[in-house]
Amino acid sequence: MITVLFQTESHFPVSTAKIKDAVVSYLSTRVKSKTEISITIIGDRRMQELNNRYRKIDATTDVLSFPQNDPSQQMAPFVEAPDGVLRLGDVVVSYPQAVAEATDENKLVDDKVVELIEHGINHLLGIHHPE
Repeated sequence: MITVLFQTESHFPVSTAKIKDAVVSYLSTRVKSKTEISITIIGDRRMQELNNRYRKIDATTDVLSFPQNDPSQQMAPFVEAPDGVLRLGDVVVSYPQAVAEATDENKLVDDKVVELIEHGINHLLGIHHPE
């Protein structure tokens, strides 16, 4: 079972059902245990604050991931939760960045949001791209 915790700033018109369904579909081919993930849709000002605070970059980006436990790191893993749920972490998407990218790529905004979330999920699963 995959649980998607989803929140968005109220003025960003995204299809919650479409996004949750896409996340469940994407994760169901990659994880086999009970899993929980948090998805948040925010604005550029908040994204810039997060980048500044956690990455020391004073700019906005399209997506950020905050893993509960990064399997690519050589540190000891977290202790398994007593309820057996794999808590992946948080994926945060900038709605204005998604709109701009969707426009440039001639895509629907919700489809671009899903694409960005999938990119963020890969980071939570320890799949990283070269910087």
